[in-house]
Amino acid sequence: MGDTVQQFFAVKARIAAAEQEAGREAGAVTLVAVSKTFDAVDIQPVIEAGQRVFGENRVQEAQGKWPALKKAFPDIELHLIGPLQSNKAKEAVALFDVIETIDRDKIAAELAKEVARQGRAPKLYVQVNTGSEPQKAGIEPREAVAFVKRCREVHGLAIEGLMCIPPADENPGPHFALLEKMAREAGVAKLSMGMSGDYETAIAFGATSVRVGSAIFGNR
Repeated sequence: MGDTVQQFFAVKARIAAAEQEAGREAGAVTLVAVSKTFDAVDIQPVIEAGQRVFGENRVQEAQGKWPALKKAFPDIELHLIGPLQSNKAKEAVALFDVIETIDRDKIAAELAKEVARQGRAPKLYVQVNTGSEPQKAGIEPREAVAFVKRCREVHGLAIEGLMCIPPADENPGPHFALLEKMAREAGVAKLSMGMSGDYETAIAFGATSVRVGSAIFGNR
């Protein structure tokens, strides 16, 4: 068994332990294995070990490797977890099953257009910039609940979750708590939060999916 597969099983075990610790149902949390910068040859052993949910940061990079993998493993669910440019909406809707990074009206409008045109409706999340960091994508926390409402009422999009990436140098707990509170206010059920360094904390705060890359695949 290769290192990657061993690390994958170790992460799965830690997720199960964190679920139990938080008094949550077994299997309540989905592992999104973040495969950005890794090639199909690196990813395939993890698919063969049973993982079916993967995350990619860039539409173009994902187009290079996932169509063939999805053909071979039709039950794969592919998440876009990096910022989406509006000129890539068409490709994103065609390839991804979940888009986690809606953060402005322009993107929402483009996605609505493509969903109507392609008749393919990925699941959608709004990304919230919980730390209000100027260099980061995501809508400001104070605007998030109203934006979810606009996505639904103005753009006709079914938003099912919120996503955040807390500031690297801060305790992530308060950011996860804030996202959970906003999700309740907005009436969305899913919370995509927690990465390799803090996914157990995120599970304690109610994450329904965690995005783990380096703890499984190592560093590029």
